[in-house]
Amino acid sequence: MSRLFLTFMVTTLLLAGCGGGETNVQNPFYAEWDTPYGVPPFAQIDVTHYEPAFTEAMARQNEEIAAITGNDQPASFANTIEALDASGGLLRKVSSVFFAMNGSMTNPDMQAVAKTMAPRLSAHRDGIRLNDALYQRVAAVYAQKDDLELTGEQAKLLEETNKVFVRGGANLDAAGKEQLKKLNEELASLTVQFGENVLKETNKFVMFIDNEADLAGLPEGVVAAAAEAATKRDKPGQWAFTIQKPSLIPFLQYSQKRDLREKMFKAYINMGDNGGELDNNANLKRIANLRVEKAHLLGYDSHAAYMLSDNMAQEPGAVYSLLGKLWEPALATAKGEAEAMQAMIDAEMGSEAFKLEAWDWWHYAEKVKKAKYDLDEGMLRPYFKLENVRDGMFAVAGKLWGLEFIERPDIETYHPDVKAFLVKDRDGSELAVLMLDYFPRESKRGGAWMSSFRKQYYRDGERVLPLVFNVGNFTRPTGDTPSLLSVDEVETMFHEFGHGLHGMLSDCNYQTLSGTSVAQDFVELPSQIMENWAMEPEVLAMYAKHYQTGEVIPAELVEKVRKSQHFNTGFATTEYLAACFLDMDWHTVTDFVEMDPHQFEDKSLGRINLMDEIVVRYRSPYFRHIFAGGYSAGYYSYVWAEVLDADAFQAFKETGDLFDAKTAAAFRENVLERGGSEEPMELYKKFRGSEPGIDALLERKGMTES
Repeated sequence: MSRLFLTFMVTTLLLAGCGGGETNVQNPFYAEWDTPYGVPPFAQIDVTHYEPAFTEAMARQNEEIAAITGNDQPASFANTIEALDASGGLLRKVSSVFFAMNGSMTNPDMQAVAKTMAPRLSAHRDGIRLNDALYQRVAAVYAQKDDLELTGEQAKLLEETNKVFVRGGANLDAAGKEQLKKLNEELASLTVQFGENVLKETNKFVMFIDNEADLAGLPEGVVAAAAEAATKRDKPGQWAFTIQKPSLIPFLQYSQKRDLREKMFKAYINMGDNGGELDNNANLKRIANLRVEKAHLLGYDSHAAYMLSDNMAQEPGAVYSLLGKLWEPALATAKGEAEAMQAMIDAEMGSEAFKLEAWDWWHYAEKVKKAKYDLDEGMLRPYFKLENVRDGMFAVAGKLWGLEFIERPDIETYHPDVKAFLVKDRDGSELAVLMLDYFPRESKRGGAWMSSFRKQYYRDGERVLPLVFNVGNFTRPTGDTPSLLSVDEVETMFHEFGHGLHGMLSDCNYQTLSGTSVAQDFVELPSQIMENWAMEPEVLAMYAKHYQTGEVIPAELVEKVRKSQHFNTGFATTEYLAACFLDMDWHTVTDFVEMDPHQFEDKSLGRINLMDEIVVRYRSPYFRHIFAGGYSAGYYSYVWAEVLDADAFQAFKETGDLFDAKTAAAFRENVLERGGSEEPMELYKKFRGSEPGIDALLERKGMTES
């Protein structure tokens, strides 16, 4: 889950500059990178380079802004709006590398830089957005928008640039501007601390097992990985399990030791909620209250009202309406799933039967699936060797758009696990560089995300190649066994690749609008539609090959997958929707939150009657998406985009060809290439011909009857 949204990117661009100033020639950020495709020279970059480079970048940006505001020519689209977009140089260069490395290669020194720079960058950003002379020039151009004969993309750039200033407080009085600066600085520091605490909590917990009997039920690969993990922690002969997903989920699925499943599960759901210096409760409450204060200052009832006014949803009521339409059928389906599991427990345990609890769900879901469909995760993993899945993913993009992916060992990466690929278009032209970073490590935060070291844009009429990367935390290879993925990991790989395609296929003139610089609730469409191809029988035949024999996944196994496609969707949808409701509840408060975060969370989840057997996907103290990421009042974006992607994939299905050339071309031309250069729904309607309905999503989830 990493993603760059339009407002963030515009403000980042406004920070960047390419003016003069003092430079240290030994700092690699100050030199042109003479590397293949301008990829960062990671080996030359040391943590000590970041802070002075940030400082220099901000100084250059101040000069850049002074040049724009000091221009004695009347404000024009070229000398004001394009000048802001074209300023990208040093700060964009430093920021793209630093924030990528702090997410995937962090250490205490990197975290110290992040803490130091967060309030400074916030203050600098506000110094630009609250610069009255600069805003007056932007506003002057905006006032002429109907007379300037701009292209559609230029008109959108003007609109979004003006919006950034207005939403950033440019119309506040002097006292209001000072108050906003203080709020933003504190928020910047708190969100960094929140994310750092979650990472430390994730790495802190390790459960060592020294009794082989406690491994009962665990697959051989899971045991081998745990043994390797223990050896790395100087405990050879034992087995180490962590709350990183590749360790946690298989343990919950297969361990026959209920007490140990409970221990693992509770360790995960209590991250950031254990007291001490890593506890996030005070942080999240303060963040929520600062956001209320900021929203009021900017003229909005709540943080959600402020955030959603710039999204497709527009206002909180639209989000709650969508969530409500899905909640009842999802909850009804989940209750049916729980009843089936409880029936199995009763039959299996007899007089010793226990009530299904949250730490039992994964385990009994696997057992019910095995009993009902003769299918479990262990039967599928041998066919999902990571490299084969990756090649299948590339093949799908090849069949849809003629893309070719060429591994390039000569392109420097930031870690030995990372692979680099040159991406070529159908006509052989070079399109992008893609880096794939797929394995967990303690220096990497959890989850999966996409970002870029350089966005696509046009410079002097030439298309600048984007440098895109995907990050995941997938099952590592162990010993002689390669990385064998779960179905969830396969779909996650395709998902992040969809974000990558959005960045790689972008064909916009302006960096502010290119790639993933779109409304928050539209950005997930390209990623989620790619998941649809992953488990289609035609696509499985392309890549799902047994890692030992090379045998293509048998047709009868594919049929079992098809029959089980709706299995456990109640659980998955319910735990996700609960997190959406929790996010919205935190951010629709119109006055300061006085209650304890535990009470607030209990009240929020009680209001929707979340069943005891399911825990919300992210509890508040480790809900990074909304308290340390870009998804505050926006976690609903995934389900909003699910409505879009279910309807969009239906366009392919309706042709009878998953790779229909005309439909693929329309999706590329109207969605993937266009970035944020037009209103999202208009882009979607150009592709599909009409707005989407919810029916395709309910049918896909098997909830139409519910």
